[in-house]
Amino acid sequence: MSGPHVAVTLGDPRGIGPEVALRAIEAFGGETDTTVVVVTPAGTFTRQELEGALGAYVLSRDASDAEAGAASVASIERAVEGALDGRFNAIVTGPVHKPSLHAAGWHVPGQTEMLGRLAASERVGMLMAAERTRLGGALRVLLATTHLPLRDVPGRLDQRLLVEQTELLDRSLRDDWKVERPRLALCALNPHASDGGLFGTEEADTLTPAVALLRARGVDVEGPIPADTVFARALASEFDAVVAPYHDVGMAAFKTVSFGTGVNVTLGLPFVRTSPDHGTAFGLVGSDRADASSMSEALSLASRLARARFDTYSARV
Repeated sequence: MSGPHVAVTLGDPRGIGPEVALRAIEAFGGETDTTVVVVTPAGTFTRQELEGALGAYVLSRDASDAEAGAASVASIERAVEGALDGRFNAIVTGPVHKPSLHAAGWHVPGQTEMLGRLAASERVGMLMAAERTRLGGALRVLLATTHLPLRDVPGRLDQRLLVEQTELLDRSLRDDWKVERPRLALCALNPHASDGGLFGTEEADTLTPAVALLRARGVDVEGPIPADTVFARALASEFDAVVAPYHDVGMAAFKTVSFGTGVNVTLGLPFVRTSPDHGTAFGLVGSDRADASSMSEALSLASRLARARFDTYSARV
Protein backbone atom coordinates (compact mmCIF):
# COMPACT_ATOMS: atom_id res chain seq x y z
CA MET A 1 0.00 0.00 0.00
CA SER A 2 1.34 3.44 -0.90
CA GLY A 3 2.11 5.96 1.81
CA PRO A 4 0.92 9.53 2.34
CA HIS A 5 0.60 11.98 -0.53
CA VAL A 6 2.15 15.35 0.29
CA ALA A 7 1.64 18.51 -1.77
CA VAL A 8 4.27 21.26 -1.65
CA THR A 9 3.57 24.88 -2.55
CA LEU A 10 6.60 27.03 -3.34
CA GLY A 11 5.60 30.28 -1.66
CA ASP A 12 6.53 33.68 -3.04
CA PRO A 13 8.09 33.07 -6.48
CA ARG A 14 10.65 35.85 -5.85
CA GLY A 15 11.89 34.35 -2.57
CA ILE A 16 13.92 31.35 -1.45
CA GLY A 17 10.90 29.03 -1.28
CA PRO A 18 11.41 27.44 -4.70
CA GLU A 19 15.12 26.73 -4.19
CA VAL A 20 14.81 25.32 -0.67
CA ALA A 21 11.84 23.20 -1.79
CA LEU A 22 13.91 21.75 -4.63
CA ARG A 23 16.75 20.79 -2.30
CA ALA A 24 14.43 19.43 0.38
CA ILE A 25 12.46 17.29 -2.05
CA GLU A 26 15.62 15.94 -3.68
CA ALA A 27 17.02 15.00 -0.27
CA PHE A 28 13.72 13.45 0.81
CA GLY A 29 13.21 11.55 -2.48
CA GLY A 30 13.93 7.92 -1.74
CA GLU A 31 13.72 7.71 2.02
CA THR A 32 10.06 6.65 2.39
CA ASP A 33 7.05 5.53 0.41
CA THR A 34 5.60 9.04 0.70
CA THR A 35 4.59 10.59 -2.62
CA VAL A 36 5.64 14.25 -2.91
CA VAL A 37 4.29 16.56 -5.60
CA VAL A 38 4.65 20.29 -6.23
CA VAL A 39 1.55 22.39 -6.79
CA THR A 40 1.72 25.61 -8.82
CA PRO A 41 -0.90 27.67 -10.67
CA ALA A 42 0.05 25.73 -13.80
CA GLY A 43 -0.71 22.34 -12.30
CA THR A 44 0.73 19.50 -10.22
CA PHE A 45 4.25 18.23 -10.86
CA THR A 46 6.13 15.12 -9.79
CA ARG A 47 9.66 15.19 -8.43
CA GLN A 48 11.03 14.35 -11.87
CA GLU A 49 9.20 17.32 -13.39
CA LEU A 50 10.17 19.72 -10.61
CA GLU A 51 12.97 21.68 -12.27
CA GLY A 52 10.76 22.51 -15.23
CA ALA A 53 7.98 23.58 -12.88
CA LEU A 54 10.38 25.86 -11.01
CA GLY A 55 11.51 27.49 -14.22
CA ALA A 56 7.94 28.46 -15.05
CA TYR A 57 7.10 29.56 -11.51
CA VAL A 58 10.04 31.70 -10.39
CA LEU A 59 9.61 35.45 -10.95
CA SER A 60 12.17 38.22 -11.12
CA ARG A 61 12.76 40.10 -7.88
CA ASP A 62 11.37 43.10 -9.75
CA ALA A 63 7.95 41.47 -10.16
CA SER A 64 5.14 43.24 -8.33
CA ASP A 65 3.60 42.14 -5.07
CA ALA A 66 0.33 41.59 -6.93
CA GLU A 67 1.96 39.21 -9.45
CA ALA A 68 3.82 37.28 -6.78
CA GLY A 69 0.79 37.19 -4.51
CA ALA A 70 -1.42 35.85 -7.29
CA ALA A 71 0.98 32.97 -7.93
CA SER A 72 1.27 32.16 -4.22
CA VAL A 73 -2.48 32.28 -3.65
CA ALA A 74 -3.35 30.21 -6.71
CA SER A 75 -0.92 27.49 -5.61
CA ILE A 76 -2.33 27.38 -2.08
CA GLU A 77 -5.92 27.28 -3.33
CA ARG A 78 -5.11 24.43 -5.72
CA ALA A 79 -3.35 22.47 -2.97
CA VAL A 80 -6.22 22.91 -0.51
CA GLU A 81 -8.71 21.84 -3.15
CA GLY A 82 -6.69 18.67 -3.67
CA ALA A 83 -6.48 17.99 0.06
CA LEU A 84 -10.20 18.49 0.57
CA ASP A 85 -11.11 16.13 -2.26
CA GLY A 86 -8.75 13.43 -0.98
CA ARG A 87 -5.83 13.65 -3.40
CA PHE A 88 -3.41 14.92 -0.75
CA ASN A 89 -3.05 13.98 2.91
CA ALA A 90 -0.77 16.88 3.77
CA ILE A 91 0.37 20.25 2.45
CA VAL A 92 3.80 21.81 2.98
CA THR A 93 3.70 25.52 2.20
CA GLY A 94 6.69 27.62 1.19
CA PRO A 95 7.16 31.08 2.75
CA VAL A 96 4.99 33.90 1.42
CA HIS A 97 5.31 37.68 1.57
CA LYS A 98 2.34 38.97 3.56
CA PRO A 99 2.01 42.25 1.62
CA SER A 100 1.77 40.12 -1.53
CA LEU A 101 -1.13 38.16 -0.07
CA HIS A 102 -2.86 41.48 0.60
CA ALA A 103 -2.10 42.68 -2.93
CA ALA A 104 -3.70 39.48 -4.25
CA GLY A 105 -6.89 40.17 -2.29
CA TRP A 106 -6.30 38.08 0.84
CA HIS A 107 -6.36 40.46 3.80
CA VAL A 108 -5.22 37.95 6.40
CA PRO A 109 -2.27 37.93 8.82
CA GLY A 110 -0.75 34.91 7.08
CA GLN A 111 -1.18 31.47 5.58
CA THR A 112 -2.53 29.95 8.80
CA GLU A 113 -5.64 32.11 8.71
CA MET A 114 -5.94 31.75 4.93
CA LEU A 115 -5.87 27.96 5.15
CA GLY A 116 -8.46 28.02 7.92
CA ARG A 117 -10.84 29.99 5.70
CA LEU A 118 -10.24 27.85 2.62
CA ALA A 119 -10.88 24.67 4.61
CA ALA A 120 -13.86 26.20 6.45
CA SER A 121 -12.30 25.18 9.76
CA GLU A 122 -14.07 26.55 12.83
CA ARG A 123 -10.79 27.31 14.58
CA VAL A 124 -7.12 26.82 13.82
CA GLY A 125 -3.95 27.06 15.87
CA MET A 126 -0.33 27.95 15.09
CA LEU A 127 2.03 25.40 16.61
CA MET A 128 5.79 25.78 16.29
CA ALA A 129 7.31 22.31 16.54
CA ALA A 130 10.94 21.23 16.76
CA GLU A 131 11.35 17.51 17.31
CA ARG A 132 15.05 18.17 17.93
CA THR A 133 16.73 21.34 19.18
CA ARG A 134 20.20 22.64 19.92
CA LEU A 135 19.70 21.42 23.50
CA GLY A 136 18.59 17.98 22.37
CA GLY A 137 15.01 17.84 23.62
CA ALA A 138 11.90 18.60 21.62
CA LEU A 139 10.07 21.92 21.95
CA ARG A 140 6.51 22.57 20.79
CA VAL A 141 4.97 26.01 21.31
CA LEU A 142 1.38 26.96 20.47
CA LEU A 143 0.88 30.70 19.93
CA ALA A 144 -2.47 31.55 21.52
CA THR A 145 -2.42 34.92 19.75
CA THR A 146 -0.37 35.34 16.61
CA HIS A 147 0.30 38.46 14.53
CA LEU A 148 -1.02 41.25 16.74
CA PRO A 149 0.45 44.50 18.03
CA LEU A 150 1.62 43.86 21.58
CA ARG A 151 -0.76 46.50 22.94
CA ASP A 152 -3.72 44.46 21.61
CA VAL A 153 -2.75 41.15 23.21
CA PRO A 154 -4.32 41.55 26.70
CA GLY A 155 -7.68 42.43 25.17
CA ARG A 156 -7.66 39.36 22.92
CA LEU A 157 -6.34 36.92 25.50
CA ASP A 158 -9.62 35.87 27.08
CA GLN A 159 -10.55 32.65 28.85
CA ARG A 160 -12.49 31.27 25.89
CA LEU A 161 -9.54 31.67 23.52
CA LEU A 162 -7.13 30.00 25.92
CA VAL A 163 -9.45 27.07 26.51
CA GLU A 164 -10.18 26.58 22.79
CA GLN A 165 -6.53 26.77 21.76
CA THR A 166 -5.31 24.49 24.54
CA GLU A 167 -7.98 21.89 23.79
CA LEU A 168 -7.03 22.05 20.11
CA LEU A 169 -3.40 21.43 21.06
CA ASP A 170 -4.32 18.54 23.36
CA ARG A 171 -6.40 16.88 20.63
CA SER A 172 -3.72 17.35 17.97
CA LEU A 173 -1.00 15.85 20.13
CA ARG A 174 -3.22 12.83 20.75
CA ASP A 175 -4.33 12.37 17.12
CA ASP A 176 -1.22 13.32 15.14
CA TRP A 177 1.69 12.85 17.53
CA LYS A 178 0.04 9.86 19.24
CA VAL A 179 0.81 11.21 22.71
CA GLU A 180 -1.56 9.26 24.93
CA ARG A 181 -1.90 11.94 27.64
CA PRO A 182 -0.25 15.22 26.65
CA ARG A 183 1.34 17.26 29.43
CA LEU A 184 0.80 20.94 28.69
CA ALA A 185 1.99 24.20 30.24
CA LEU A 186 0.39 27.64 29.99
CA CYS A 187 2.98 30.40 29.86
CA ALA A 188 2.20 33.50 31.90
CA LEU A 189 1.62 36.88 30.29
CA ASN A 190 3.23 39.11 32.92
CA PRO A 191 6.71 38.95 34.51
CA HIS A 192 6.91 36.29 37.22
CA ALA A 193 3.27 35.36 36.48
CA SER A 194 2.42 38.79 37.98
CA ASP A 195 3.83 37.95 41.47
CA GLY A 196 0.42 37.81 43.08
CA GLY A 197 -0.92 40.85 41.25
CA LEU A 198 2.09 43.15 41.58
CA PHE A 199 2.63 43.23 37.80
CA GLY A 200 -0.84 42.78 36.40
CA THR A 201 -4.10 40.94 36.95
CA GLU A 202 -4.37 38.80 33.80
CA GLU A 203 -3.05 35.71 35.54
CA ALA A 204 -5.66 35.85 38.29
CA ASP A 205 -8.50 37.10 36.08
CA THR A 206 -8.00 35.00 32.95
CA LEU A 207 -5.18 32.47 32.87
CA THR A 208 -5.74 30.70 36.19
CA PRO A 209 -9.52 30.26 35.60
CA ALA A 210 -8.76 28.91 32.11
CA VAL A 211 -6.41 26.31 33.58
CA ALA A 212 -9.03 25.28 36.15
CA LEU A 213 -11.65 24.83 33.44
CA LEU A 214 -9.29 22.83 31.24
CA ARG A 215 -8.38 20.52 34.10
CA ALA A 216 -12.07 19.99 34.83
CA ARG A 217 -12.43 18.90 31.19
CA GLY A 218 -9.64 16.37 31.51
CA VAL A 219 -6.76 18.33 29.98
CA ASP A 220 -3.46 17.87 31.80
CA VAL A 221 -2.24 21.48 31.91
CA GLU A 222 -0.18 23.41 34.45
CA GLY A 223 0.15 27.14 34.89
CA PRO A 224 0.35 29.96 34.47
CA ILE A 225 4.12 29.43 34.62
CA PRO A 226 6.54 32.37 34.23
CA ALA A 227 8.07 32.70 30.76
CA ASP A 228 11.60 32.67 32.17
CA THR A 229 11.24 29.05 33.33
CA VAL A 230 8.49 27.33 31.34
CA PHE A 231 10.46 26.77 28.13
CA ALA A 232 13.46 25.35 30.00
CA ARG A 233 11.12 22.93 31.75
CA ALA A 234 9.61 21.89 28.42
CA LEU A 235 13.07 21.30 26.95
CA ALA A 236 13.79 19.08 29.93
CA SER A 237 10.79 16.94 28.84
CA GLU A 238 8.57 18.02 31.73
CA PHE A 239 5.91 19.14 29.22
CA ASP A 240 4.98 17.96 25.73
CA ALA A 241 4.05 21.50 24.64
CA VAL A 242 3.71 25.07 25.88
CA VAL A 243 0.87 27.49 25.17
CA ALA A 244 2.40 30.96 24.75
CA PRO A 245 0.14 34.00 25.27
CA TYR A 246 1.62 36.08 22.44
CA HIS A 247 3.81 35.72 19.39
CA ASP A 248 7.23 36.92 20.43
CA VAL A 249 7.44 35.35 23.88
CA GLY A 250 6.93 31.99 22.20
CA MET A 251 8.94 32.62 19.03
CA ALA A 252 11.97 34.11 20.80
CA ALA A 253 12.39 31.00 22.95
CA PHE A 254 11.55 28.65 20.09
CA LYS A 255 13.91 30.04 17.48
CA THR A 256 16.76 30.44 19.95
CA VAL A 257 16.97 26.67 20.34
CA SER A 258 15.60 25.44 17.00
CA PHE A 259 16.46 27.83 14.17
CA GLY A 260 16.80 25.68 11.07
CA THR A 261 14.95 22.70 12.52
CA GLY A 262 11.67 24.35 13.50
CA VAL A 263 8.40 23.72 11.69
CA ASN A 264 5.15 25.68 11.66
CA VAL A 265 2.17 23.32 11.98
CA THR A 266 -1.43 24.45 11.53
CA LEU A 267 -3.78 22.68 13.94
CA GLY A 268 -7.50 22.23 13.34
CA LEU A 269 -7.45 21.54 9.59
CA PRO A 270 -8.92 18.39 7.98
CA PHE A 271 -5.48 17.72 6.51
CA VAL A 272 -1.92 18.07 7.80
CA ARG A 273 -0.20 21.38 7.07
CA THR A 274 3.42 22.25 7.83
CA SER A 275 5.74 25.05 6.76
CA PRO A 276 9.36 26.08 7.40
CA ASP A 277 9.82 28.54 10.24
CA HIS A 278 11.48 31.24 8.10
CA GLY A 279 10.39 33.89 5.65
CA THR A 280 11.03 34.67 2.00
CA ALA A 281 14.60 35.95 2.57
CA PHE A 282 14.68 37.93 -0.67
CA GLY A 283 18.28 38.95 -0.01
CA LEU A 284 19.49 35.34 -0.16
CA VAL A 285 17.91 34.41 -3.49
CA GLY A 286 20.49 33.05 -5.93
CA SER A 287 23.33 33.28 -3.41
CA ASP A 288 23.43 29.55 -2.67
CA ARG A 289 23.30 30.47 1.03
CA ALA A 290 19.62 29.69 1.71
CA ASP A 291 19.33 26.91 4.28
CA ALA A 292 16.89 24.14 3.30
CA SER A 293 16.96 22.47 6.74
CA SER A 294 13.64 23.84 7.96
CA MET A 295 11.89 22.93 4.69
CA SER A 296 13.34 19.42 4.98
CA GLU A 297 12.02 19.16 8.53
CA ALA A 298 8.61 20.45 7.40
CA LEU A 299 8.45 17.80 4.69
CA SER A 300 9.49 14.99 7.02
CA LEU A 301 7.08 16.06 9.75
CA ALA A 302 4.20 16.37 7.26
CA SER A 303 4.82 12.80 6.14
CA ARG A 304 5.04 11.54 9.71
CA LEU A 305 1.88 13.30 10.91
CA ALA A 306 -0.11 12.26 7.83
CA ARG A 307 0.97 8.68 8.40
CA ALA A 308 -0.25 8.89 12.00
CA ARG A 309 -3.56 10.58 11.19
CA PHE A 310 -4.71 8.61 8.17
CA ASP A 311 -5.16 4.84 8.23
CA THR A 312 -5.34 4.52 4.45
CA TYR A 313 -4.09 6.64 1.59
CA SER A 314 -6.58 6.85 -1.23
CA ALA A 315 -5.01 10.01 -2.58
CA ARG A 316 -3.80 9.96 -6.15
CA VAL A 317 -2.03 12.65 -8.12
